[in-house]
This record gives sequence, structure tokens and C-alpha cells, in this order.
Amino acid sequence: MFFTVSENCTHDCSTCGENCPSRNEPQSFLENPHPLSHIKKVIGVVSGKGGVGKSLVSSLLAVTMQRRGLSTAILDADITGPSIPKCFGLKTRAVSDENGLYPVETKTGIRVMSVNLLLEEETSPVVWRGPVIAGAIKQFWTDVVWGEVDYMFVDMPPGTGDAPLTVFQSLPLDGILVVTSPQELVSMIVSKAVEMAKMMNVPVLGLVENMSYLQCPDCGRQISVFGESHIDEVAAKYGLKVLAKVPIDPKLASMCDKGAIELFEGPWLEQAADLAEGLKA
Repeated sequence: MFFTVSENCTHDCSTCGENCPSRNEPQSFLENPHPLSHIKKVIGVVSGKGGVGKSLVSSLLAVTMQRRGLSTAILDADITGPSIPKCFGLKTRAVSDENGLYPVETKTGIRVMSVNLLLEEETSPVVWRGPVIAGAIKQFWTDVVWGEVDYMFVDMPPGTGDAPLTVFQSLPLDGILVVTSPQELVSMIVSKAVEMAKMMNVPVLGLVENMSYLQCPDCGRQISVFGESHIDEVAAKYGLKVLAKVPIDPKLASMCDKGAIELFEGPWLEQAADLAEGLKA
């Protein structure tokens, strides 16, 4: 017997009149982590579209928390567009033994797992269909020996399709941060991410605007390269906090290219880190 799910499904059976398996047999899709992993907090870094800098924000947050003396990890769930290893200059391939697969540690001890750490060549494309991608994301959670981790940041795939849905359903997210940019269409993009989080009953911790402005090195004036920001209006509409406005910084871009993101200097993600650190146990 085959069942179909309405395109208008809200994942909230209490408001639905459809007779589907989920309604009759409610179940959790959460996966258990590896038995040798103890991960206290899991925070997803989300974007409604690609190219807005969620990998940069994930990296900066992890570095910021690690500098505070907290054990930090990054699960790179963007299987077809992994960029976390590049930011940290990781070239070593992940290894495994009878216990499972082990993350690769950065120079400062941040634990990272990404599909690029499993490939022979980092430029090799990952040409997989949705179910295989979803399976890989789950395995990064269930089969990787993460050990003791205070904060794990999940660099999530863009959009609201299969891969992000897998993260929302399979990992015990304590909240998400939505990364966006100053363009006009930001309202629609943020709306999609926020509404998806609501459907999955995951709290939105706040918004981070990347490429917010360029600071003139001579006079210090902030130049709105991509037009005037609308992030404050969008945040007010949804009752959210703007946690950071990260500028366009050539030095920061150069550090990412050189794999030296751990050397960055800047206070941009401190408020987001404060919020994450303040999450109740």
C-alpha cells in the first residue's frame, strides 16, 4: 500500500485532518549519536539560499567558542558543497577503526567531519542522489566518534529540501541561526528558513547578516555594497534578534582561502556565542 503526503503538510498532526501513517503512528526520527560521543549542545547554521556565508559563520562561531575554553565541533552537513575543511586548512583524511570514524582536529582542537575529509581529492564532485546524501548526514552523527563536545555547529545545506530536512529530523537541534545577506529578497529567504524551523519545532536563536557592509580603510565609513540592509525589519517582523552584522573583510576572505580562519580577529560573533553559551542544559 502506498501513502502520499500532502504538499501542505505542516508536520503538526493536531491541526491536520488527513489519514496518514504519521498521524496514526507518531514517531520520532531522531538518531542516537555514536555510543562514544557525548554532545551537549547542537546548533544548526542555516541559510535559505546558497552563497551567503553560512560556512564562514559556522567556522567563526566554532573558533569563538573554542577560544572560550569550550570543546567545539563542526559537522559539515553540506555534502555536495563542503567548504569547512578549506577554511581550516585541513588536508588529513579522516580515519576509522573498529569503534567508528574519527573527526579530524584543527590546529586549535576543533573537531571536524566533512565529506571532503573522506575523498581522495578535495575537488572531486559528490554526485549523489537525495537518499544517499541523507544517509551520509545521518552517519556523520551516528558513526563518528566525536567524544566529549560542549558545542557542535552543523553547517547545514542551503534551502528547505531533503538534506536540510534530514538534519532537522535526525539531529537533536537546540536551535538554529539563520545567515543572510543585505539584498532585497532577504525577507522571503529568511521567511522560508524561519517557517521551516517552526514546522520542525526548532527554536530560531537569531539572525546573522553576512557581507553587511564594507568599511573604508581610509575614513572608516561603512559602505553598503549590496544596498541598504533590511535585516532589522525582518527580525522585528518575526520577533527575532539580530546577533551579528559581519562586514566584507578582504583579510577574512584571505584567511579562509589560506585555511587560517583560526587566526581571525574581530568581535562580530561574540553576541551569538553569548547566546549559545547561555542555552539551558
